[in-house]
Amino acid sequence: MFDHVGIKVADLEASKAFYAAALKPLGHVAGYADASCAGFGPEGAAALWLYPAPAAVGPGSHLAFRAADRAAVDRFHAAALKAGGRDNGAPGLRPDYSPTYYAAFVLDLDGHNIEAVVP
Repeated sequence: MFDHVGIKVADLEASKAFYAAALKPLGHVAGYADASCAGFGPEGAAALWLYPAPAAVGPGSHLAFRAADRAAVDRFHAAALKAGGRDNGAPGLRPDYSPTYYAAFVLDLDGHNIEAVVP
């Protein structure tokens, strides 16, 4: 359904570093970037866009990234925490979502809830 999504961040440079580290275990890389935006996604196909908005940022967005396997979810969680994210749900099964739903949740530098999941 979605082609891409954009979120506002208080510090574009800090958020670029955070997302580069957090999304690397999921196979995503940094794409086009300038002073007005930064893109991440599969090589040559950025689907997550960061936009600087120092005065207008607030928590509330939830972004879920599909992972190849449970080990990638675990690596995402560890990398995101190391890059400055805050734990919002350790890697594990979420049987209330479905019997095989394995996910981890981290709050990014601006309080956006990001998830890696193997449904």
